[in-house]
Amino acid sequence: MTTSSPISRTSERTRKHAEHNVQSVVLGNLLIKPWYPAFYPQELIGNKVERLYVCQWCFRYSKELMPFVAHMKVCPLKECTPPGTLIYAKDEISIFEVDGEEHKLYTQNLSLFSKLFLDTKSVFYDVTTFRYYTMALYDSRTAQRQIVGFFSKEKMSWDNNNVACILVFPPWQRRGLGQILMGVSYELSRREGRLGGPEKPLSSLGRKGYLAYWSVNIARSILTSSAKKLSIRDIVQDTWILPEDVIATLKVMGIVDPSPKAPTEAVVVRDKIEEWVQTNKVVLRPVVHRDAFATAHGHQPGS
Repeated sequence: MTTSSPISRTSERTRKHAEHNVQSVVLGNLLIKPWYPAFYPQELIGNKVERLYVCQWCFRYSKELMPFVAHMKVCPLKECTPPGTLIYAKDEISIFEVDGEEHKLYTQNLSLFSKLFLDTKSVFYDVTTFRYYTMALYDSRTAQRQIVGFFSKEKMSWDNNNVACILVFPPWQRRGLGQILMGVSYELSRREGRLGGPEKPLSSLGRKGYLAYWSVNIARSILTSSAKKLSIRDIVQDTWILPEDVIATLKVMGIVDPSPKAPTEAVVVRDKIEEWVQTNKVVLRPVVHRDAFATAHGHQPGS
């Protein structure tokens, strides 16, 4: 298993040089077909690999089966908590905050593995400027946690982006886990007192996921409000979703009508929201529970 940092060696590689270099990847006991070219260092895996083996706990990799099997038996993360600080725990889901500078090799290998399933985002070669929020699922049969996805965020974002990259690994997609990661990112924004959103432009898959998250949270905000009149600012203050994202989502939901009093304004029709919820079979309960966060994690406005 490789233990040296691969990032600096691959920073100049383009997709053209990396096409079809990994045909399949083994994560633990799962066989996964990559979606996009790999950016693993050519000097370590060669020009083309039929099967790449990746540790399910530390994400170190090997093109050889026997070193992979040997590593899996002694991986230091096999029997312990994943790297980082536990910030959220609810049922079988745990989320850890991982400093890229403190856990450099781990986050580099996580980024390289993730690039197999990301098209528009580049690998984070300088992981030291990012924090990673990894999602772990607890398996009661093995008494182990499996990292199934993550989002990353710049430590200093001039645009106040609360997500730089977000991904749920393919075997665990379509379970609503991406919505939980998004919810955690917005709750962290609320606790830090920084209004923000995901780094743009979004991929088509990313936009679809965020529109789903935004629409449900906006609908909940409006339908649970006792106010007779709500402004975009009111929705923003309740959801911590950026004004431009609120407006764009309302239009996509098809619940906005021109104002009869002012041609430059629009109104949101409550009946249309309720119809949208029923048509799309939307569950309005929050996917993230604020009481599941670690005590005093993040900056609480007013504290």
